[in-house]
Amino acid sequence: MNRELLMLVEAISREKNVERDVVLGAVESALAQATKKLYQGEVDIRVSVDRDSGNYETFRRWLVVPDDAGLQNPEAEELLMDAKDRIPDIEVGEYIEEGVESVPIGRIGAMAAKQVILQKIRDAEREMLLNDFMSRGEKIFTGTVKRMDKGDIIVESGRVEGRLRRGEMIPKENLRSGDRVRAMIMEVDLALRGAPIILSRSAPEFMIELFRNEVPEIEQGLLEIKSCARDPGSRAKIAVLSHDKRVDPIGTCVGVRGTRVNAVTNELAGERVDIVLWSEDPAQFVIGALAPANVSSIVVDEEKHAMDVVVDEENLAIAIGRGGQNVRLASDLTGWKINIMDAAESAQKQANETDTARKLFMEKLDVDEEIADILISEGFNSLEEVAYVPLQEMLEIESFDEDTVNELRARAKDALLTMEIAREESVEEVSQDLRDLEGLTPELIAKLAEGGVHTRDDLADLAIDELTDLTGQSEEDAKALIMKAREHWFAGQE
Repeated sequence: MNRELLMLVEAISREKNVERDVVLGAVESALAQATKKLYQGEVDIRVSVDRDSGNYETFRRWLVVPDDAGLQNPEAEELLMDAKDRIPDIEVGEYIEEGVESVPIGRIGAMAAKQVILQKIRDAEREMLLNDFMSRGEKIFTGTVKRMDKGDIIVESGRVEGRLRRGEMIPKENLRSGDRVRAMIMEVDLALRGAPIILSRSAPEFMIELFRNEVPEIEQGLLEIKSCARDPGSRAKIAVLSHDKRVDPIGTCVGVRGTRVNAVTNELAGERVDIVLWSEDPAQFVIGALAPANVSSIVVDEEKHAMDVVVDEENLAIAIGRGGQNVRLASDLTGWKINIMDAAESAQKQANETDTARKLFMEKLDVDEEIADILISEGFNSLEEVAYVPLQEMLEIESFDEDTVNELRARAKDALLTMEIAREESVEEVSQDLRDLEGLTPELIAKLAEGGVHTRDDLADLAIDELTDLTGQSEEDAKALIMKAREHWFAGQE
């Protein structure tokens, strides 16, 4: 029987083009499973087949675990102190093995053994095919729609399958069995049965890769796509940079008579693409990203990583776009929060900010309105600026002499110290349940405390816009934090 076993292994190995050791491993697994059925409980069985003779031995084994961990499965585990009584130099993570009677091959359920062996072989074949496919380094998966699986589409390329999830498809795109499909390879999950390659047609990376295939200059390093933002199936923006002054980045990506950009658009169900020139200057980058709208002026807030963009009435609707699409894509492309406003709104906001700064200076520096307005006109908007900008810059203000400057700086530093003490006292009032909330940093806790939010319920009661005003977070982050704070309200509910 043992010789027959080896002959069978050799035959299967040749027929399936699988390594001999893989087939023998499948046989060992089948024998181990058959042996386990002779015992009560979750025992651990190992079978070792001699690769030359076909003889095999069977062992029952116990995993050595730390003494303080306890036994989770007494049938297959042993504490370290007990294991050392048997093998003095044994360590945690090693096994104690005990030889047991081997199950004769003739007593194994033939179908069960066959199924285990074939499954192991299928897994090995699948892994080999997958490794061969991935070794090519391809980023785009090209295949044919094979079938639907719970809303997902299974795409087949040769003998390798990929899974295109419903959320990664282009909206309103109708793919049918037999259709040719291209998609971006996002990840490979070997735990997934059948189709381990996860695909996407809606990811920005897919558009970038399509342009890379259409525009040789990108592969050559003459051009670079710096970022991409998409509203899949509708509109997208890409930011490009030329590393060669002789190469026009936008014209090169568009191609002769639009051939290159049209090829990408056709692949993406008619998705329109705006090609934007990338710039190191964030303001210039945002202006380009908002095209085709013309920008009148722009104010950059580095602290909040936001920009106030002023456009005239004619360009307001264009800058915002249908349903806010244009400004949303521009924000995603540049990484800046963009606030679109007309001249009247901008003037009103500036007036409000000036009034706020005036009141701050008059109250905290104990100065009159005239002194406060001089500071504002010279570009000072915070106490930190008054206290810590280089002394020479303040001495250049014609209306102030050296004594006045020194007095203003001293008052600003005193005010900041007083405010910091008050802030620390306020933070001390923050409850432990709020401090322990996942996602809260010390900076956020300080901002919440300053706004009168001292408990988890205080945070949970806030509206999203109230939280963004307090912390300067994005709406998405603020919503996630509020929902986290509300979790305890629903604990225990179905």
